[in-house]
Amino acid sequence: MMIQISGESGGGQLLRSALSLSMVTGQPFRMTNIRGKRPKPGLMRQHLTCVKAAAEVCDAAVDGAELGSVELVFAPARVRAGDYAFSIGSGGSTTLVFQTLLPALLMTDGPSTLRIEGGTHNPMAPPFEFIAQCFLPQLHGLGVKVSVALEKHGFMQAGGGVLTAVVSPIKKLQKLKLLERGELLENFGRVIHAHLHREIAEREIATASALLEWPQDRMELRYANDSTGPGNALLLGVRFANVCEISTGIAQVGKSSESVATGAAKGLRSYLASSAPVGVHLADQLLLPMALAGGGKFATLSISNHSRTNMALIEKFLPVRFEVEEADAGVKCVTVHPAS
Repeated sequence: MMIQISGESGGGQLLRSALSLSMVTGQPFRMTNIRGKRPKPGLMRQHLTCVKAAAEVCDAAVDGAELGSVELVFAPARVRAGDYAFSIGSGGSTTLVFQTLLPALLMTDGPSTLRIEGGTHNPMAPPFEFIAQCFLPQLHGLGVKVSVALEKHGFMQAGGGVLTAVVSPIKKLQKLKLLERGELLENFGRVIHAHLHREIAEREIATASALLEWPQDRMELRYANDSTGPGNALLLGVRFANVCEISTGIAQVGKSSESVATGAAKGLRSYLASSAPVGVHLADQLLLPMALAGGGKFATLSISNHSRTNMALIEKFLPVRFEVEEADAGVKCVTVHPAS
């Protein structure tokens, strides 16, 4: 039975989740009005790479896999383990392609490797460090064995970065329970800087350190001279015993160093002002693996419309239901139950 999805209220995340779920469950879907409310609706390069990569991994029959397409039909066959390489052809996010393919590759009968070329530090996407330090440790707690490596940095617009991954199959995911942060282990900061004036990074460090009341020597300046094009990413993080959170600022044309640093610092301050372990972005990324495990629970700061749309989509494919409750002031508890 073909699952019908309207993409009007969602962005690329809705498409990526549908692809992941379709591959895992074997259920075909038709998505209409893809990214309908975006300034440029339809499939862009990184979305198209996700579609084509998913199709290759599960030998899917696909209709509408073209740049700008606002309708897609995706009918999966069997997911195959293997050694895969994909190139986005722009600075589009490698981490989002990785996250799209990961659930399906976990359900295969053998190990797989991935090599994805494109952007590794993008606006509106998790940077490589968030995947490695925030997202994957939570999956490791579910029994998942997967490792990632950054072979080369890539920024918008040039791309050229390379993310690699090794994925081992798993028979059954353990259930997530993440309700407390645990002991504070460290605060950390890093600027990744490529082919730009050093002053840009220094101003970011000065602004972020002042806002967070950190000594400036807590901030590491790392040059990414392997990058094809210019770029800059500011990563501000806090690590607890049970969870790690990273707030990111990505330099863009017309955006001052102070603005980049202020946005990232405010994001981390907002997280630290709450007691919830799971940040807004990590919450969205944990929904699918938690649902695939058939149950689990985590506490987070707030539930975005993005997350609610994702929950509704997951419930179309899997026999689960999500429940969101107010735990403490400003803390939401998200639980996954088997559908009754």
